[in-house]
Amino acid sequence: MSPSKSEAEILDIQGHEVRISSPGKIVFPQQGLTKLDVVRYYLSVADGALRGAGGRPMVLKRFPKGIDAEPFFQKRVPENHPDFVDTATLQYARGTSAEEAVIRDAAGLAWAINLGCLDLNPHPVRAEDLDHPDELRIDLDPMPGVDWTQIVDAAFVAREVLDDVGLVGWPKTSGSRGMHILVRIAPLWDYKQVRLAAETLAREVENRAPGLATARWWKEERGESVFVDFNQNAKDRTVASAYSIRPLPDARVSTPLDWDEVRDRRPEEFTVLTVPQRYAEIGDPHAGIDDAVGTLDGLLRLAEELGPAEKPPRGGGADGRRQSTMPLIEVARTKTKPEALEALDEWGSRHPSAAAALHPADVLVDGMRGSSSLWYRVRVNLQHVPEPERPPQEDLIADYDPWAGKTWPGRPAG
Repeated sequence: MSPSKSEAEILDIQGHEVRISSPGKIVFPQQGLTKLDVVRYYLSVADGALRGAGGRPMVLKRFPKGIDAEPFFQKRVPENHPDFVDTATLQYARGTSAEEAVIRDAAGLAWAINLGCLDLNPHPVRAEDLDHPDELRIDLDPMPGVDWTQIVDAAFVAREVLDDVGLVGWPKTSGSRGMHILVRIAPLWDYKQVRLAAETLAREVENRAPGLATARWWKEERGESVFVDFNQNAKDRTVASAYSIRPLPDARVSTPLDWDEVRDRRPEEFTVLTVPQRYAEIGDPHAGIDDAVGTLDGLLRLAEELGPAEKPPRGGGADGRRQSTMPLIEVARTKTKPEALEALDEWGSRHPSAAAALHPADVLVDGMRGSSSLWYRVRVNLQHVPEPERPPQEDLIADYDPWAGKTWPGRPAG
C-alpha cells in the first residue's frame, strides 16, 4: 500500500468503533482505490463475506507494502485485538499452536482490512469445533495453457459427481485463474476423512473426464488440464473465501455464482467496482449454503470402491525423496515471484533451443509456503525437448533458503 499522511478515520459499525489508519493510502493504483474504499467494499457485502469467513479461525494475510510486494501470513492474532474479535487456538503439525482471529461481524471485517488484509483466509472449521470441518473445498486449478471454458467444463463434471453422492456444490470464482466449489457438510468427520473424500471426488472427476481434469498430485504429470486440488482440504490449509479481494491490479473479487451463470460469466467481470452493485441487485447467490448441509457417506463409499489412490514412485536420492518419472530440472529458489521469472528468463537465454521446445505446462513456477510468507521454486519439465538436447541439472541460478534462521520443535539442528 502506498504511503499516505492522511489522518485516521473512526468508523461506527453496528455500535463498534473501528479505527482505520491512513484511510487515503492507495491500495490499487490502477483503480485509484484507497484503504478506506476497500473497507467500504467489505461493508457493502458484509453478510456474504461473513457467510464465507465468519465464525472461522483465519490466517491474516497482510500486505503492508502493497499488492506488488509479497504478503506475510500472520497466524497469531495481535495481542491488542478489540473485544469484538474472538479467537480460537489451533494446533499445528509441527507441534506448535496459534491463537487465531475469529471475526463474526462487519466490525471484525473492517478491523482485518485495517491490518492490511485484502483476502480472507479462513480454515474449513468453526471456532466451536476445530477438529471436524463443516466445509469440503473443491479447488479447480488450471495448468498453464488451460482456458476458462475448460475450467467450466470441469466444474460441471464435479457438480455431476456431487449430485450422484447427494451433495450440493456452490461455485465461485477464485478471484485468480480458477474456480472454487464449496460444499457444506455435517461436522462429523476429521480432516483425514474429509481430505480422502475430496481426493475421491477428484479421482472420479478425472475418471469421467480424462484429459480435461486431473487428480495427479505431482504438477509435472498433469499436462494441460484442470487440477482438482483435493489437498486444499488438508489440515492447516486455507483458501480465499467468498467476496475476498485478490491482490491483482484490477482489484478482482472471488465471487459466488449461480450455476446458470457459470458458463456465461468471466472472472475479470467481478471487481471491487462492480460487485457491490451486483450484490445490491441480486443478493448473495450462496445465501442458502448453510441450509444445504450434506453427508460424506457417499464419497467415502466411493473411496472404498475405487480403492487406494496410485502412489507415485519414491526413492532415488540419498535423502529418500520422491524421484519424478518426468525429466525435471530445478532452475532456482527465490524470495519473490519477479526474481523467479528473472531466473527463468536467464535459464532460457542459456538454453534457447530447449526453452523454445517447452509447452506452457512444462514451466513450473510454484509459490511455496514458508514460515510466514511465500517463496518460489522454479522447475522445468524437459519432456518435450529431444533427449540428446536436454540441458543437465546445473547449479541453481538463485538459491534462497526460506528456513534460514528459523526454528521449531523437532527441527534438526544445523
